[in-house]
Amino acid sequence: MYPEQSSFDTQALEDKKLKSCKRVTTLIYALYGASIIFGMTIFVAIIMNYVKRPDARGTFLESHFTWQIRTFWFTLVLSLLGLFTAVLGIGVIILIVLFFWFIYRIVKGWLRLNDNLPMPVKMSG
Repeated sequence: MYPEQSSFDTQALEDKKLKSCKRVTTLIYALYGASIIFGMTIFVAIIMNYVKRPDARGTFLESHFTWQIRTFWFTLVLSLLGLFTAVLGIGVIILIVLFFWFIYRIVKGWLRLNDNLPMPVKMSG
């Protein structure tokens, strides 16, 4: 095998892996969006985030996985806070603001993914 051929094969494999990972990231954004109507798809999305995140390591897509995972956990915590404080009235405001924040996170992430741009998150490690 020629060195150029080996390098080409490796690059082609990396490109294929990146395209596949980008499709998964797109699907996860779609599942987060669908959760606004169907609810349960958010749990499928977060499971996929954790299962597929190692595939994105070292690429711009890693930041999207971090963005999506943080969106899930903040949404869960703030939803619970909103539900528990709904009787005080403040919970309703929290839930309304959270709804629009959630939509913003999905739209911003999906648009940046479409432009092949990373998300503005600090990566740990």
